[in-house]
Amino acid sequence: DTILSLAASAGSVEDLELEDVMKVGYKDIRCVESGGPEPGVGCAGRGVITSINFLEENGAYENIDYVSYDVLGDVVCGGFAMPIRENKAQEIYIVMSGEMMAMYAANNISKGILKYANSGGVRLGGLICNERQTDKELELAEALAKKLGTQLIYFVPRDNVVQHAELRRMTVLEYAPDSKQADHYRNLATKVHNNGGKG
Repeated sequence: DTILSLAASAGSVEDLELEDVMKVGYKDIRCVESGGPEPGVGCAGRGVITSINFLEENGAYENIDYVSYDVLGDVVCGGFAMPIRENKAQEIYIVMSGEMMAMYAANNISKGILKYANSGGVRLGGLICNERQTDKELELAEALAKKLGTQLIYFVPRDNVVQHAELRRMTVLEYAPDSKQADHYRNLATKVHNNGGKG
């Protein structure tokens, strides 16, 4: 259940409790799905901000180490731009692949980040490439990062263990903690942590 769908059922977001929307998962990671409008109707960005405000007002950000927003990168109604404009983010990492349309989208997203970064005090932390096993994928991702004046934080190799974990509704670290893929995710987390605040 998402914040927006539950709010619609309950009457308004004020009628919700944090326990209604928050799921606690592996290693006590707290997850909330904001939800959004029907495709072609409404504004995704407003849904994101409504959800973030609800979480703030209900103490969801107390006693936690990191907050990560997984926001769609389309520029329609500024879905990804809203947290930047509202000072709700510090760093942005663009997750992409070496496919042309993914790189095109990453380029457009970085333009949007530049547009709002100064007012929001947020920075582009770098690119994360999810391998799709296309030709020269690593080289293309590195070239795009250089062109954008940022860095390729991590190149995540493709591995079917991800799908195996998803089918079981588990994270890779929970399903296969000793796998190479789990090590890649640990390395990615370390890179993001060490990159924090380094412009």
